[in-house]
Amino acid sequence: MTVFLLRRLLQAAGVVLAMSLLVFLGVYAIGDPVEILISPEADQQERERAVRALGLDLPIWRQYLVFLGNALQGDLGRSFVFNEPALRLILDRMPATLELAIGATVAALVIGLPLGLYAGLRPNAPLAKGIMAGSILGFSLPTFWVGLMLIMVFAVQLGWLPSTGRGETVTVLGMRWSFLTGDGIAHMIMPAINLSLFKISLVIRLTRAGVREAMLMDYVKFARAKGLSPARITLVHVFKNILIPVVTVVGLEFGGTIAFSVVTESVFAWPGMGKLIIDSINVLDRPVMVAYLMVIVLMFVTINLVVDITYSLLDPRVRLEGKA
Repeated sequence: MTVFLLRRLLQAAGVVLAMSLLVFLGVYAIGDPVEILISPEADQQERERAVRALGLDLPIWRQYLVFLGNALQGDLGRSFVFNEPALRLILDRMPATLELAIGATVAALVIGLPLGLYAGLRPNAPLAKGIMAGSILGFSLPTFWVGLMLIMVFAVQLGWLPSTGRGETVTVLGMRWSFLTGDGIAHMIMPAINLSLFKISLVIRLTRAGVREAMLMDYVKFARAKGLSPARITLVHVFKNILIPVVTVVGLEFGGTIAFSVVTESVFAWPGMGKLIIDSINVLDRPVMVAYLMVIVLMFVTINLVVDITYSLLDPRVRLEGKA
């Protein structure tokens, strides 16, 4: 297990280093922030002073080395617009995005697993066919349209839920959270459901496929021959074995949920990292853009590492194959 862990950590470090180079070069090759930040009436001397103050007078390779050296000390740059550390701006918005992503993931598991189990155990039932047809809609419908429809129905027509914002928050461990208040949960329901639609469909289809495959395995036939109840066979034998692909996909999708929550946050005016990156792109705030992308990369790498470890714990053959 130690060798497996060290190898994964070295791979993760290599991925982060490579992605830092790609992210830095990609962001710094787009546009000129001086054109946006400096007044058009500024003379050449003022423009040169601004360029030097922002560190843009150095060659691109030296800018990257400076960024890399600062990043190793936890400094991902200073925002051109807010004149604050970019990492602090992102961390201030991170709780909002995290609780939205966690809410969407929990909704996907709570809704998707039972529906997928039923569709796998009763594939010819009318309800199972309806579940699979509904999962296709979850893949196909655009997120922004679903979000607008949710607002129209549940906020405008019925008046059951608030349409925008984060609601009341409480401070815990120096961070503001809304899921600890009733008003915050009410504000989170619609954006979390909107963000989870694709994941619900994915979990349903993945669970159904796993159940259909597991029901044909010898260990299930042997359990039936022993006279075990269908509920025990399903929950103890089938469900445990289909958890491996579900854990892998849901873990990877959690990183995607955080990275691609931009549309949902924009539709529901949710004050998370997604809205911050949209505002930063509009003004070419390069440090914030780079810091955001690096935080997302670190999240993806960390989630992949946790998924690999969890996968190896659920299936020891992974560790044995690594040793081989």
